[in-house]
Amino acid sequence: MIGQIGIRATGAIAALWLSLASPLAADTAPVVVELYTSQGCSSCPPADDYFHRELAGRDDVIALAFHVDYWDYIGWKDIHADPAFTQRQHSYARAAGHRSVYTPQMIVNGKDHVVGAHPGKVEGLIKTHKNGTAAVDLSIMRDGNQLRIKASATQPKPMQVHIIRYKPAEKVSIKRGENAGRVLTYANIVSEWKTVKDWNGRSALSANVRVKGDAPIVVLIQGENGGPIETAARIK
Repeated sequence: MIGQIGIRATGAIAALWLSLASPLAADTAPVVVELYTSQGCSSCPPADDYFHRELAGRDDVIALAFHVDYWDYIGWKDIHADPAFTQRQHSYARAAGHRSVYTPQMIVNGKDHVVGAHPGKVEGLIKTHKNGTAAVDLSIMRDGNQLRIKASATQPKPMQVHIIRYKPAEKVSIKRGENAGRVLTYANIVSEWKTVKDWNGRSALSANVRVKGDAPIVVLIQGENGGPIETAARIK
């Protein structure tokens, strides 16, 4: 695809455009669903399957699978696990006043926590968040190796800008541990997560971030230390 590509999320409205072209589509701003999972967790495959089949391909959802490392000791080291993802889950737990973390867990828009193997509850939370109104207007555009981020807030507060990259799908043959002998399909596997800027929301945000490769890009604007996700946008 030639030229620039970007996403804009304005309150509950998101628009997709190409440079030198009129807007292609408008739809409800996506709801972010984070799955915390592990290849070494015997109770995770049903949640992984639901995530892969029902959430990963949706346009109204940004589905992100964070593989954690705290089950690696029981016989199989998750090849996608990152200690930073475990720390992100712990940040959510602390913000919610929870004493522990678990898998499979899904967190919806950085606010609501639910067991990942309960699709009905997850779908109900997605529906609730789709009816909400964002307090942040976000637009992102990629131009070569530059990602341009612009945002404004109607309710100033301490926030952080996060960039996430993910791999759309991969099959993994599990050799040892609780899932030994199984070939499992994982979707939207987070490969990179970084905080690129702190923002107080008082003045308009404008930032350029260098990016490489063809992996999808997600930008989250989120409250500090595991706070709620104010808005999000994605370039596939």
